[in-house]
Amino acid sequence: MKFKPANRIQDLQYFGEFGGVNPSISDSATYTFLSAKTMLDTFEGHAEGCYLYSRHTSPSNLYLGEALAAMEGTETAHVAGSGMGAITATLLHFCGAGDHIVSSRTIYGGTYAFLKNFTPRFNVNTDFVDITKLDLVEAAINENTKVIYCESVSNPLLEVADIKELAKLAKKHGIKLLVDNTFSPMSISPIELGADVVLHSLTKFINGTNDTMGGVVCGSQELINSMRSVIDGSAMLLGPAMDSMRAASILKNMRTLHIRMKQHSKNATYLAERFENLGLKTVYPGLVSHPSHEIFKSMMNEEYGFGGMLTIDVGSLDKANELMELMQHENLGYLAVSLGFYKTLFSAPGTSTSSEIPEDEQEEMGLTDGLIRFSIGLDNDIERTFQVMVACMQKLNILEKETVTV
Repeated sequence: MKFKPANRIQDLQYFGEFGGVNPSISDSATYTFLSAKTMLDTFEGHAEGCYLYSRHTSPSNLYLGEALAAMEGTETAHVAGSGMGAITATLLHFCGAGDHIVSSRTIYGGTYAFLKNFTPRFNVNTDFVDITKLDLVEAAINENTKVIYCESVSNPLLEVADIKELAKLAKKHGIKLLVDNTFSPMSISPIELGADVVLHSLTKFINGTNDTMGGVVCGSQELINSMRSVIDGSAMLLGPAMDSMRAASILKNMRTLHIRMKQHSKNATYLAERFENLGLKTVYPGLVSHPSHEIFKSMMNEEYGFGGMLTIDVGSLDKANELMELMQHENLGYLAVSLGFYKTLFSAPGTSTSSEIPEDEQEEMGLTDGLIRFSIGLDNDIERTFQVMVACMQKLNILEKETVTV
C-alpha cells in the first residue's frame, strides 16, 4: 500500500485526562514514584511508561514524537528544543574521535558550521561534496566514515538528494544515511526511500506559525533508546530538551500540515513557472529545468507537490536587498530568515542563513550575491501576489517596464 503520511497522523487517537480532544499537557519538570525500586528501574531504562525528568522526556513530548514518527514511518522519534539540538545530538551519537562524515556541500549554515568548525575539536572530520554526484559521494567514503549526511532539498540552493541511491551507497559501505527533511515534509518520505534517520527543524513548516523552536530525530526504537540513555545518551547528556507546552502547541499545528503543504506547493509552483517565463533565473524542483526534477518526481508523495521553497537571482546583493525591502513595504511578505510561515518570507542566504560558509566556498557551490530565497506563503490569491511582485521588479529595473504580467 502506498505510504500516506497524512493518514498516519490522522489515525492517531489521543484523549486528554478529562476526555479532552487534545491530550493533556504535562506541566512538570520532574515526576514522582510510589516506590524507590521503580525509580531505579526507570533510571536504568527498564520501566516502560514511567517518566523521570523532562530533560529525558515527558508525556507531551512523547505524543508529539509519536505523531512525527507516524508521519515519517519510523518506529519512534525524539523531540528536541531546536532543529540544531536534534541534528548535533544525532551526529554526535553516531560519531566519536577519529570518525568521519560525508556531507552535502549545500546544507543549512548552522549545520555546516557545526561540521566544519566544531566537530574537529573532537577529531570528527567532514568532507563536503556535491551530493547530486554519487561518484563523488562514494569517493569521499573511507574506512572511518560513519555517516552520509544530506538534506532532501538543500538549503539554500534547492539541490535534490537522490535518497534511494544514497541509501544503497550507505548500505554498501555499512554506514548510516541521515536526511534532514525540513524543506519537504510530507512531499518526501526518506525512510520509505531507504534512509536510516530523518531529522527536522520543527520550527519551520511542521509548526508553521513561527512562534516556537523545535527539532526531531525519527528512527528506530533502538536508536532513540540509546540516545536517551542516562549513562551515555547524547539526547540526554547534551540536554537539547523541548518544553512540554511547546510540544503540545506543535502537535496541534501538525494536524493542518497536509493542507498547508499543498497550498505552499501550489503557490510556489505558480510563481516559479511565471518567474521563469519572464526570464528570471529561477530554481524550483517543480520546474522541468531543475536538474533533479525527475529525481524529485520519482521520490515524491505526489499530492503534496514540490514544496514551498524557490530562489531567484537578481544579479547583485544591492539589487536583492532593494527588492526585498520593497516587497516588504508592499506587504508581500517579510524580510526575514526561516520558512514555513503563512506569509511569504525572503532573505539573501549568502549574508544570512548561509553566512557561516566562507565566501570562496559560497562562490564554488554557486551561491551568488544576488540570490533571494523565498519561502512562499499561503496566499489565497497568488495571482495578485505575482502581479505586485512583478511591479516591484519593474520599479527596480529587474524586469522591463513592458513585461507582460498575466
